[in-house]
Amino acid sequence: MPTYRIFRMKEQARLSFRSAPHTSGETAVKLKDYLEAESIEAAGAYEAWELLRPTELPLQVGDILESELGAIKICKYIGFDDAKWIIPVPAPEAPAGKL
Repeated sequence: MPTYRIFRMKEQARLSFRSAPHTSGETAVKLKDYLEAESIEAAGAYEAWELLRPTELPLQVGDILESELGAIKICKYIGFDDAKWIIPVPAPEAPAGKL
């Protein structure tokens, strides 16, 4: 059975996410807005949601499930949508000796 890593959205980011209009298609997410939590074995995202629902830490809107293959699903009001991590591009370094 596949294992999913759970990423919990930080509360400040969740406030913005909840008030944002719903968009269709792949959602771009920033790793800085998440805390990696536990893992869960489930046949799919909806089974993971169902297994976590009666626990003290159910999946909430904005939380992410990442599969063993790196595919991520974000929990939304309407179910799960595909998502992708935004990888920040490091700022170019200033040439040595120049101000």
